[in-house]
Amino acid sequence: MFENLRDIDEKLRELESQLSDPQLVSDQQRYRKVTREHALVAKMAELYAAYTLVSRTILENQEFLRNEQDDPDLMELAKGELDELALKHGELEKAIRFLLLPKDPNDEKNIFLEIRAGTGGDEAALFVADLFRMYGRYAETQGWKVEVMSSNAIGIGGFKEIIALISGNQVYSRLKYESGVHRVQRVPDTETQGRIHTSAVTVAIIPEVEEVDLHIEPNELKFDIFRSSGPGGQSVNTTDSAIRVTHLPTGLVVTCQDERSQHKNKAKALQVLRARLLDKMEQERHDRISEDRKSQVGTGDRSERIRTYNYPQGRVTDHRINLTIYRLDQVLAGMLDDVILPIITHYQTESLKSAH
Repeated sequence: MFENLRDIDEKLRELESQLSDPQLVSDQQRYRKVTREHALVAKMAELYAAYTLVSRTILENQEFLRNEQDDPDLMELAKGELDELALKHGELEKAIRFLLLPKDPNDEKNIFLEIRAGTGGDEAALFVADLFRMYGRYAETQGWKVEVMSSNAIGIGGFKEIIALISGNQVYSRLKYESGVHRVQRVPDTETQGRIHTSAVTVAIIPEVEEVDLHIEPNELKFDIFRSSGPGGQSVNTTDSAIRVTHLPTGLVVTCQDERSQHKNKAKALQVLRARLLDKMEQERHDRISEDRKSQVGTGDRSERIRTYNYPQGRVTDHRINLTIYRLDQVLAGMLDDVILPIITHYQTESLKSAH
């Protein structure tokens, strides 16, 4: 099953030789690639060595059982050890199969987190702010950096939309299944009858794109410059520093006004636009290839309702895997692993099934 792994030690030595080359550090892009590959191959070599040892021990125990029939106690002991070895053998095989799965090329990338108010008016806008705080606190626990790229605030502390760049280690791999519709059920502060309202916001997780990943022709872009405005439309700046950039072939529009510098707003807007364009191209390609994508977990389909936050019951439900936990306060405080890790595990399991 793992024929290609017989030469894994030789591959590991080759990568270690490359890492010891002083010239490699001068090429940061290649250095990162070799470092990541070395970490993967080292883990694979470790697992394969353990798998080989367990396989050999199983054969030895089976041979012992065939030849040793006189001592019942010794036979029972060998059978018990064989059961344990078989269990360990299966776990190692699963771990190796997972490492052999094709890797998502975006897993190492930073992401743009885009949260937008949907149905529910001001209540939805307030929940945008709640989710942004939730992801921000989670980012802190992971040692990630959060930078707001663009926001459209309302006067009561919410946002019609907010876009942030989250950078750090393995951000996309951890958050990529957060895309979709997030629903909130709670009693708004303005509700005098105590009725529960249902609102919804959309979350999009888009991998950051380097300039080399996607080239945009200058004549495909239209720039509009205007004066920044805050909640309620009041001017927050005395200079025309806000930027609206339109990608003419697709009609995609990005507005950025958070910075006081026109140049910085333009750079941020182009950064977001580039990521959205590549994401749009990937989504369209995925749609063409997979007609049944909506039936798959973790498709990133942003029309799919993925999670409900029920305040009266303190409940969080992920509808994709029928997961319900009663720790809403902790989840909103940024303790997201309880809802994120089961989704990642489920998707990995589905990938292993389809790989057979």
